[in-house]
Amino acid sequence: MRKLFLPAFLAAAALCSVQLRAAEPADDPVLLTVDGHDVHVSEFVYLYNKNNTQQIQHQGLKDYLKLFIDYKLKVADAEHAGIAETPEFKKEFGVFRDELARPYMRDQAVEDALVAEAYEHRKQNVTVSHIMLPPTEAGKATADSLRREIAAGTISYEDAARRYSMDKPTAARGGMMGPVTPDRFPWAFEKAAYATPEGQMSPVVNSGMGYHIIRTESVKPADGQVLAEHILLLTRNVGPEEVEAVRVRIDSIYNVAKSGADFADLARRLSQDPGSAKDGGRLPWFSKGQMVPEFETTAFTIGVGEISEPFATSYGYHIIHKLDQRDIIPLDEARPAILQRMARDERGKMAETAVLDKVIGGLRAGLDGKGLAKANKLAGAEMDSAKYAAMCASDIVVANFGKQKVTLGQVMPGYALADGNTPAEKIEAATLTKLREIAREYELDRLAKTNTEYRNLSNEYRDGILLYDISSRRVWDQAAKDPEALEAYFKAHADRYAWAEPKYKGVIIFASNDSILDLAMAEGARLDASKPAEFAQELRKKFGRDVKVERVVAAKGENPITDYIAFGGDEAAARERSKWAAFKAFSGRIINAPEEAADVRGAAVTDFQNDLEQAWLKELHEKYPVKVNEDVFKKLQGK
Repeated sequence: MRKLFLPAFLAAAALCSVQLRAAEPADDPVLLTVDGHDVHVSEFVYLYNKNNTQQIQHQGLKDYLKLFIDYKLKVADAEHAGIAETPEFKKEFGVFRDELARPYMRDQAVEDALVAEAYEHRKQNVTVSHIMLPPTEAGKATADSLRREIAAGTISYEDAARRYSMDKPTAARGGMMGPVTPDRFPWAFEKAAYATPEGQMSPVVNSGMGYHIIRTESVKPADGQVLAEHILLLTRNVGPEEVEAVRVRIDSIYNVAKSGADFADLARRLSQDPGSAKDGGRLPWFSKGQMVPEFETTAFTIGVGEISEPFATSYGYHIIHKLDQRDIIPLDEARPAILQRMARDERGKMAETAVLDKVIGGLRAGLDGKGLAKANKLAGAEMDSAKYAAMCASDIVVANFGKQKVTLGQVMPGYALADGNTPAEKIEAATLTKLREIAREYELDRLAKTNTEYRNLSNEYRDGILLYDISSRRVWDQAAKDPEALEAYFKAHADRYAWAEPKYKGVIIFASNDSILDLAMAEGARLDASKPAEFAQELRKKFGRDVKVERVVAAKGENPITDYIAFGGDEAAARERSKWAAFKAFSGRIINAPEEAADVRGAAVTDFQNDLEQAWLKELHEKYPVKVNEDVFKKLQGK
């Protein structure tokens, strides 16, 4: 995404250092009108003050206003060119607008409650069993049925897990999963695990990965976190003799560590854990449930500063050096990580959804029960392609937003992604999603009208994108990307580019050694050197990184290499400048004046752009009407 928070003309403008008072919404008169569009004082003042830090020299408000008008005229031209209606613009601006609106579009109380709930989970160690069924309508039906049977005593929880759970490792243990570490499971699963009392079953839970019946086995206070470094010698996929050899070696390392050797140094040199060895075996702070049982039991049992005796896990033999242990971190320290995790699951939208539902409720908008009943009747018990197509064309009203009616046809594009299993559930969910989309647009429009800060930031970015695109079309691309137009401009203004002294113009071939240079020179003789880019590309194809081609235009004293090649300069200085072992001029000569635009490309492009810019501005001032409210401007000046 382009970073256009500051309009290009303003970034270069020299602004005076006076800080103007920003207008409030109730005191925000129109300063000027450009092509029929009002520009308020607040926008002008916002951009003026923002650029004060970039001032070069003092400049009066009157001169600044001229630059501002030019900027707005270019934006108007972009509007007429249809740039604001392109998919590319809508996508880019939409992403920015969503990000900008985020602080305004969330219910802080809801967010705080979600953070507090997640933090409370960190205070407990919860161990669970679970039975997992597929994330399908049939899977949910089976889960519901199994839960009833377990509750009635028809089948034990353990037998149900062994027979029906799709999580095979836990099914073999009668469903026993172990500790539920916060932030490591889907939120719906974690929430249900912590909400279910010890020894009881949860309702059927949809984690997004499947349907679960969770049984909470134990609830204990959290043990905090451990900081440790370790040494690992792997034993996976090795025979008994090799395992014994590893055990003997880990014992030897343990004895060295206990004798006072630097544990981190031993880990760097000897540990076979690629993730931690390079850091001296150090692991991040970890809680129970994050490591294999044998590892965490040892880590939490030994004292701070102690080195454990060697012990085995499914990975191999370990030695742990415990560096520290702490209680759970304070809420203010945990909050950023919790918010980051929330942003990746269903909680990320809850604070915004609360705002949108308030908007819907405040406008007396909502679902249309009669319309939904008609839609459900059309769908029946099962959806098929024929029904779906008919419903996509339906004008049945299923919701309203003020005077705006929401039809079934508008809702159905979101049907496939809607929550629910039955068609009726999915239709209602899709309708609510559509209603919230409409509420969101309504709230963004309201923000733009009532919140000066939001409006100015939004306008700045929007206009910046338009300015960039229209300037590329009208000025930058024509000068920089149209060789024929640039050449014509150069020929029409050749007198601007006279040189005070001759320059060497040529093509130099650089190579990794003399042999390759000779081959490259011979290959170049068979190519067309009049097009340097294509010439260089062909040589690169044949010789790869062993060859570089450089087109040069340089006067005496500007480049040691061209000085040596063309002006009798020092060879040693040239070779010192070049990183290549060998180089030679493929073609070249000394010229007294530039022959083509490429000889003075930088200057020619800049001049061409400046001339195009001035001609464009003249056209804009003639094309689009501008009216300044002089009374408002005089008040702004303090007159």
